[in-house]
Amino acid sequence: MSANIVIQIIPPSKDWSTELCDCCSDIETCCCGYWCFPCLQCKTTGDFGWCCCLPMVDVCCVVSCCLRSSMRQRYAIQGSCCNDVCTVLWCYPCVWCQMAREVKIQKQGSASATTTVITNQVVTF
Repeated sequence: MSANIVIQIIPPSKDWSTELCDCCSDIETCCCGYWCFPCLQCKTTGDFGWCCCLPMVDVCCVVSCCLRSSMRQRYAIQGSCCNDVCTVLWCYPCVWCQMAREVKIQKQGSASATTTVITNQVVTF
């Protein structure tokens, strides 16, 4: 009896792809955030896979903190819940622009990389 086992290697934690106030790295996102901030929020949550209407009910920044924390977990980004809350409360628009840039970068990276997992299980009697 033999079986091939596929092991997923989790990449080490890293920093955000762009800095919090690094708006010049993506002018399109920065302009969208400046001229139509609700549109940026809805697009970011939708691109991340959440309901695009969630930012409309962002009472006390709960949705923002949860989204940022979820992004950190999905993309293996260093940080903590406490850091997320403080950052969201003090730099709300910059946080959303950073999250929008991160989703955009991650989507571009995943579009160019494809993964194929093949599992074979051979059982002899």
